Amino acid sequence: MISDFIGWIFAILVVDPLQGQLQEQAERARLPVEIVRQSQDCLMTQGPRLIERAAGDYGWAMSNVVSIAIGNTSPTELLDSQDPHCKILLNALNGAGEDA
Repeated sequence: MISDFIGWIFAILVVDPLQGQLQEQAERARLPVEIVRQSQDCLMTQGPRLIERAAGDYGWAMSNVVSIAIGNTSPTELLDSQDPHCKILLNALNGAGEDA
């Protein structure tokens, strides 16, 4: 019961805003449509994994929620850079950030 609650809170405070942030950054960077699609694929695979991890490791979940809330950590840092969809997205966002 508590793990479901922690997973739900993590989804609301981290995963949902992450989706919005990725969309906003992709639009601001004027990334190609294919990369935007891959960002959606990335979140479809990573979102449930992050929620599952949060539900099983309360300390990890709380430390990441706090770190993201105070701006110490970007939610994109939680994504698996080895996931092919996420890797392309993260590379594109990091490249766009360096150009700015």
